[in-house]
Amino acid sequence: MCGINGILYKSSKDDQAVRQALTKMNDLIIHRGPDEDGTFSFSGTNFALGMAMRRLSIIDLSSGQQPIYSKDKSIVIVFNGEIYNYKLLREQLIIDGVELHTNSDTEVILKLYEQKGVEAFKLLDGMFAFSIYDANINKVFIARDFFGEKPLYYTDNKDKLCWASELKSLVNQLDYKPEISKKGLNLYFKLTYIPAPFTIYEGVNKLEANKYIVYDTQTFELNIETIHKEKPKTTSNVSFNDAKKEVRQRVFDSVASRSIADVPLGTFLSGGVDSSVVSFCLSEINDSKIETFSIGFEKASYDESDKSRVVAKQIGSNHHEFIINENDLKHNINDILLNFDEPFADSSSLPTYLVSNKTRSNVTVALTGDGGDEVFGGYNKYYVGKLNQKYTNVVPKVLHNQIDKFSDSFLKRKDDNRGFKYKLNKLIKTISYDDDYYWGIISLGFQNDEINQYLNTDFQSPSVFDYYKAETKISSPKSLNDFRTIDRHISLEGDMLVKVDRTSMMNSLECRAPFLNRELFEFTMTLPEEYLIKKWSKKHILKEAFKDDFPEGFLEKSKQGFGVPVGDWLREGLRQELERYIDLSFLKQQAIFNSDTIVNLVKNHLSGKQDNTFKVWTYFCFQKWYTYTYNI
Repeated sequence: MCGINGILYKSSKDDQAVRQALTKMNDLIIHRGPDEDGTFSFSGTNFALGMAMRRLSIIDLSSGQQPIYSKDKSIVIVFNGEIYNYKLLREQLIIDGVELHTNSDTEVILKLYEQKGVEAFKLLDGMFAFSIYDANINKVFIARDFFGEKPLYYTDNKDKLCWASELKSLVNQLDYKPEISKKGLNLYFKLTYIPAPFTIYEGVNKLEANKYIVYDTQTFELNIETIHKEKPKTTSNVSFNDAKKEVRQRVFDSVASRSIADVPLGTFLSGGVDSSVVSFCLSEINDSKIETFSIGFEKASYDESDKSRVVAKQIGSNHHEFIINENDLKHNINDILLNFDEPFADSSSLPTYLVSNKTRSNVTVALTGDGGDEVFGGYNKYYVGKLNQKYTNVVPKVLHNQIDKFSDSFLKRKDDNRGFKYKLNKLIKTISYDDDYYWGIISLGFQNDEINQYLNTDFQSPSVFDYYKAETKISSPKSLNDFRTIDRHISLEGDMLVKVDRTSMMNSLECRAPFLNRELFEFTMTLPEEYLIKKWSKKHILKEAFKDDFPEGFLEKSKQGFGVPVGDWLREGLRQELERYIDLSFLKQQAIFNSDTIVNLVKNHLSGKQDNTFKVWTYFCFQKWYTYTYNI
């Protein structure tokens, strides 16, 4: 586990200059790999190339240093991540007569590439971002894993190609401050985050999950290819009992493969279905007690630590529980939000950072329950997607418009209370009579018409989802598989995995997600929908597969997640900073927002006239990033 950086100049360059650039890039991500670093550089007649990495030692502590070279030094690799099936791949390489000099997964990738070329990328089960330079064919290959667990940014301009694990390293190498991307800006205000391939900067991209770049060092031509092609979606006729047994075995196998490490390892245990199942499986395959970690909140309405205690007692773990208060969270807001390097408004990043920080004091690797909702159908929005179809078939649009109008006053809230009124109002607001209604459901920030009210005309970018509709080939989602495919491409890659990667790596902690296993995901995509969501039971097959391992009814208990009262903070401790962001002279200088509507939105929240928590928090996070980035 580490971070990688790379740079290719489109002209000859002094070797020392290349290494100086790499050192600057590496120094900015030392938190991703505090144990050691490594660099490679090459100066040709028409280009100069460098690759570097920072390492957090997890596997093969003594001989896994990078970069790693082929025997004749013509091929070199730097790698970020973990390959969970590397031992099996290594054994096959040895059978094939391949000579290996380390026990590291990095060398396995290199040797597989030597043997099979880019087809080797398909054999990797893991989370990864890596770059390979092959001088024999004058190509650089830059690849990212199936789900996008490990980040990879790149930019290709007239002078150079740069790539990096974090945006800060890449921007540091630009001779100019990139302009704000209209597409990225609109995606952010719709979603509260920016999914690949876009970023907040024009001309700077994220490499999408399950893709790799092919870059020609002679022609400077860049092409992007897909590693695993989408399989046709066919429904299996497997019985529920057989499927349940298969799910149980696959989950156990995935937990086992993701628990390989030469350093201490534990689990995040929130008490929800996903983290409880992962913790149970890890406890079953270990001879000794496992380490589990959870955080509780002093504010009772946000605290669910009792659920994690039940599981810890059930599996007999060494449980570590950290009770935190609002000051613990507010104290770290600046560092956490700015470490994302672009606007990011998922407030659960704050407690995720804290549990990572506390966990790192005890272990170096933590297994998480991330991905369980996407793989097994666990989100409430999947209900809403199905309900939307039924509702719009029965309730005329004219009547719904009246209900919507009535709800504005009847369900109006004045504080950040996410109870019945909040949930009902959110449900009504997400109802759509258009075929692409699910694209509205995933928009956690502003809807299209709202964005156009708040952004100046020059910054509006309509149809921001067109790219993803084309990429997923799902313009009118109808099925649960459609919903889950969209989430894999957008919210999983752009939100959930970004949150965990940045907050854990800030603490030099490696997080692994057993549910993010490509073969497991593809298996559940073949199951009948009712195996995943049965009436009101979400993740039905997962809960049935493990229900006998927990107290009766435990896996059916609701879990609210990592909620934090940011709406209250915006009125209190963050108020002064927020008020600065609606200063009319500041807004005029910035020239991004419609001053009247954005000021009204914020003031209504601050006065308690109306709770606008999510919209104002989204605005606040953007302005915090903007003022820091542009030194305003």
